[in-house]
Amino acid sequence: MAHSVNTTPLLQEVDSSDNENDILENGVVIRDNKPLFKSAEPKDKYYMAYIIFYLLGMVTLLPWNFFITADDYWLYKFRNVSNNDTSVSKRTPLQTCFTSYISVASAVPNLVFLILNTALTHRISLHKRVIGSLTFMLGLFIMTLVFVTTNTDKWQDTFFIVTITTIVLLNVCSAVLSGSIFGVVGRFCPIYITATLGGQALGGIFAALAEIASLSIGASSVHSAFVYFLIGNLTILSSIICYIILTKTVFFNFHLYERRIAQNEFENELLRPRIIDHKMIVKKIWTHGLSMFMVFAITLSVYPSVTVLVESEGKGQGRRWNDVYFVPTIAYLLFSVGDYLGRILAGRIQKPKKGYILLILSTARFVFIPLLMLCNAQPRSHWAVVFDHDYEYISILFLCALSNGYLANITAICAPRVVESHEKETASSMMTVFMGVGLALGSGISLYMVKLL
Repeated sequence: MAHSVNTTPLLQEVDSSDNENDILENGVVIRDNKPLFKSAEPKDKYYMAYIIFYLLGMVTLLPWNFFITADDYWLYKFRNVSNNDTSVSKRTPLQTCFTSYISVASAVPNLVFLILNTALTHRISLHKRVIGSLTFMLGLFIMTLVFVTTNTDKWQDTFFIVTITTIVLLNVCSAVLSGSIFGVVGRFCPIYITATLGGQALGGIFAALAEIASLSIGASSVHSAFVYFLIGNLTILSSIICYIILTKTVFFNFHLYERRIAQNEFENELLRPRIIDHKMIVKKIWTHGLSMFMVFAITLSVYPSVTVLVESEGKGQGRRWNDVYFVPTIAYLLFSVGDYLGRILAGRIQKPKKGYILLILSTARFVFIPLLMLCNAQPRSHWAVVFDHDYEYISILFLCALSNGYLANITAICAPRVVESHEKETASSMMTVFMGVGLALGSGISLYMVKLL
């Protein structure tokens, strides 16, 4: 008579649920392939970590969103001070091109430090990178708040240089923070990655709403900008406090330390080291990478440098909607909403999946460049205005935003699926570089698009 063999290790507690999964085969008990030691994963109480990752995702793009959306403030700062009428339609060269300069000053350092962030990961601890970048970002925002109440009329050129330098430093902080947050959130389950990405998408909506709220006060451009940048300061300060609270939770530390140790001790010994061939990965994802590049290069070449110059057909008739709220509501809020909806749709539909189809669709978005250039952007001296009605411009801009969000997200989702499991992290990093190059090139082109109007 065959006897069953007790395979339970000494000093291990017997779990009745595990015994139910035992299979009796030819008189021998065979246990299923579950980990020998399984840590109990703590719960995310009150969804605290989820909310904080959402906030941190929003803050990673906060410098870009807040500086690019404050159009009314920059128009005031770089106005023609010799003319007391600040509502004149003729803009100074700095007023016309400042948005393009912001784009370049944001995209170039962001790209450089996205690449360099890999070296920082091994030399500087996570907490130092996150707290350091957030603290430095807060200091720069406080300095910006001080400049709001400072009269810079007699030294506009110097103020321009100081502002551009501030934007460069802010985007260095943003790149370090973004790389650090996305590096750590990869150790959590997918919903926390979704929270971080969702926070980034909502950042533009938040900045636009903050700008509209500050304008609704009805105060001067200076007072409105003070409220606006004060909101930015409070948001960054809140994120610092929330991150410190997050690092004290059992849930965060479990995923950051215990889970990694458990995997190293009980799983990695069974896995053979895989060699990462970067050239091979590029061959697999080049269509997706080029698609990502095209999406952002095309969008940044006209948004927001050209779109921020588009005026309402009813401007100058004394209505606040046309004179005050049109640009922040349409050029920023509507675009951000369209981009956010596109990302949501991409996550649900996830089609098409083939790289060459995505590349064709991304390249086809080139049509938005002439379409937006033909809208009522002022001042202009070369192109004639073809789409002079607000509804035409709104329709074109919304389709541009929706396609931007959809194709950017579907490309990011599909790229890791065409590589091996051990190549996914490297493939995702490469896609980020493709995106950064697209942002940088598009921002540079935008300087010439404004001059072509």
